Order: sequence, then structure tokens, then C-alpha cells
Amino acid sequence: MSRTHLVVIPSYNTGPQLAETVAAARAAWPVVWVVIDGSTDGSAEPLRAINDPGFRLIERPRNGGKGASIRQALEEAEREGFTHALTMDADGQHPAGRIADFMAASAAHPAAMVLGTPVFGPEAPLLRVRGRRVSNWWTGLETLWCTRGGEPIRDSLYGFRVYPIAPLLRIMRRNPWMRRYDFDAEAVVRLAWRGVPALNIPAAVRYLTPAEGGISHFRYGRDNLLLTGMHTRLVLGFLLRLPLLLGRALLPRKARP
Repeated sequence: MSRTHLVVIPSYNTGPQLAETVAAARAAWPVVWVVIDGSTDGSAEPLRAINDPGFRLIERPRNGGKGASIRQALEEAEREGFTHALTMDADGQHPAGRIADFMAASAAHPAAMVLGTPVFGPEAPLLRVRGRRVSNWWTGLETLWCTRGGEPIRDSLYGFRVYPIAPLLRIMRRNPWMRRYDFDAEAVVRLAWRGVPALNIPAAVRYLTPAEGGISHFRYGRDNLLLTGMHTRLVLGFLLRLPLLLGRALLPRKARP
């Protein structure tokens, strides 16, 4: 039983795929917490029967967003002594078989955020693949394509990653944003600003078809508007931090944090 690292899976109306994702995560890691974010599809029902000290089901009465769900889990985890959390989506896109690899990288570099770099299969929607390049470019600008003592952030939106809990919670407690789809990108930028190094590891991403149980709550108009607002405020924060970031960018970079 890990005393430091746990897996956190936020879920909103993910259907039967949730149980499959949880089973795969539990097979890969002994501590798995699931946050049901106001789901109304009954997907939490089979999880209530799990009797395992390493498993926890947190049920939120109303949908508050991915970031809000992760924050609630992290608050509880920190109180219980955990230091790092691997986040993964509930919809089957993320590779549970890589959990142990990411946890090992985090244990070797505990100060770092371990970020998945997506390896897309042929089924990946081109609009999604190409669209994320815009967010990645802005994230690169906002961090000047470097992190202190670490690597540049290769991908801003892939949610399969390990966070050091304490610095992330400090940011979220002071920030009213990062509660919904904007969580992943804003978290890595603000952690980089606080001096948390990045370590990038390639990992597959799988887009399930509806026949395979795939469910997506991504809405191009709504969520791209949310990302636009997020990058607008991050650029303003970047301008305020520009002297510090320039100094950091000019320092010799290490290959690893």
C-alpha cells in the first residue's frame, strides 16, 4: 500500500466505462480514489460495492467540474499524508498500464510534475489533435518554453500526469479558476511559474467509439471559449512575471529535473 502516491479519477456520467477504468487502475496501483462529480447515470453504483482499504469513492452532490473534483480529492489526500497524485480520465482514454512507470518517475524526481505526452492512434479526431497545438503554443509562450531545472511542457492538455500535491493545492486555494476543463493547462503553467520542474513521458491516448463505450463531454465552442479566457489571463500573468521567466530561461538547462 503506497503511503505517498495515489491515483485520482474524476468522473461525470462516464457510463459503464468507469467501472472498466477503475478496475484497470486498481490492477496497476494499490491506492485509487474516484470522485463522482454529480453523475446522474448510475455509473457510481457498481463502485459502492468495492471493499478495499486502498479504494475510496467520493460522491459530490452537484457537478462542479474536473478541477473541483480533483481539488476535493487532493485536500483529503494531503490530510492523510499523501504527497503525489496521478490523475487520469474515467473514459478509457488513458493507459492504466503506464501508471507504475509514471509513479516510479515521480518517486525518482519528487519535486517534479510528471506529464504525459500523448501518442495518438489513427482513430484520434484530427480536429482534436490539431486544435491542441494552439493551447500548447500558448503554454510554451507563457512559460518561455522552459521550467526551472526541468524540461519544457510538451503537452498542456493531456490529463494523465503526476502532480506534487502541496504546490498544486497552494495554487488552487488562491485561485478561483481551474475548476473545469481549464484545469489541466492552467495547472501546469502555474506550477511552472512556481518553479516546479516538468518531466515528460510519452503515453498512448485512445479515443473509444460510441460502440466501444466512448463518451466525451468536450464541446468545441464552449470549451475552446473557456481555454481562450484562460490563456488571456495567463498571458497577463506571464507579462507580470516576464523578468523572472527570462532569467530562468537564460540559465543552463538540465536534461532532467
